[in-house]
Amino acid sequence: MTILKFKQSCASLALVAAACLSTTTAIAGPLDEAKARAHLDAVAAGDLDALMKDYADDAYMEWVGGPLDGRYRGKEAIRAVWQKFIAANDGKPRPVQFGKLGAFANAKGASVQQRADYGGKLPLKVLHVLTYREGDLTTELWQIAPAMQLDQ
Repeated sequence: MTILKFKQSCASLALVAAACLSTTTAIAGPLDEAKARAHLDAVAAGDLDALMKDYADDAYMEWVGGPLDGRYRGKEAIRAVWQKFIAANDGKPRPVQFGKLGAFANAKGASVQQRADYGGKLPLKVLHVLTYREGDLTTELWQIAPAMQLDQ
């Protein structure tokens, strides 16, 4: 191989690598974090319509611990569990303290992690992990964690 062909091959390879990098790297941005914060604020407020706003039709929720423990698939099932959660506090807002939000993303989606300490009739500490794909909330983990400390 001549030096010229070698240089051309290297240049072509560099262009391909740059194109791949530009399409596969992303960071969680203000949009994902704002959606997650709005969702969690709706949890605390007991606002069912705001809670349901970003779920994909085929969303999945894993609720681990407590009386609502279970797996919920689809918007109807998720709406029903949120109705029970809101009713358990007589439809009233819950005071909440949030820990430091963590956001992680790539070109396929973003996950936001948040620790929360909810007040109300039945106070509870929860680790939230919300996954967004193409702007929709597709997966939610609600992990009740009584011994959890908020990370500030």
